[in-house]
Amino acid sequence: MQGYDSVALKADLELGGTDQRFNLLVGRELQRHYGQEPQCILTMPLLEGLDGVEKMSKSKGNYIGITEPGNTIFGKLMSISDEMMWRYYDLLSFRSIADIAKLKQEVADGRNPRDVKVELGKEIVTRFHSAQAADAALEDFVARSRGGIPDDVPAVSLSGAPLGIGQLLKAANLVASTSEGLRMVEQGGVRIDGAAVSDKGLKIEAGTFVVQVGKRKFARVTLA
Repeated sequence: MQGYDSVALKADLELGGTDQRFNLLVGRELQRHYGQEPQCILTMPLLEGLDGVEKMSKSKGNYIGITEPGNTIFGKLMSISDEMMWRYYDLLSFRSIADIAKLKQEVADGRNPRDVKVELGKEIVTRFHSAQAADAALEDFVARSRGGIPDDVPAVSLSGAPLGIGQLLKAANLVASTSEGLRMVEQGGVRIDGAAVSDKGLKIEAGTFVVQVGKRKFARVTLA
């Protein structure tokens, strides 16, 4: 059925990822069957996602969304491996092949690959947001890496104190479920006002505090 699209559109050219080669070729055969000139096909390489293995896909949760905040885009790009960084440069950067080769040589000569990854992150954030957003994203990333709290923490008001830590994390939209919240506590991924939470049975009293889950999720919670 996908191949028949080419017949219905009388397509001259169809683009697709390398994983769509079979469907693109079927379109050519169906066009020939219907007396049409077979379309040309052009396949493009697939970009691996943040896991460095599977192709980037929202359904796999390993993606970077171009409509996401600049801080999020930058943070995700900084999380890719140093080796995978070059793949992202090749497929995403507007830099020339010569420029990328120069960067590779600089890293081979001892330059910190983190600095080169920062340049990629700023380029992508600038493309979809602005240069100012890219600078702010870098400052935010540095602050977080030092244990700091970003400036744009969303404020959340909750009621029902005292509230179990798992329930609080779910109510603050920091995790998808109470059980996930408790797993994050068990793994040492939850902090309140910078202090790690290790007790899954913790009850949170009324007050205002900053809750952090993982490296990038924050909420300024007011609990009554």
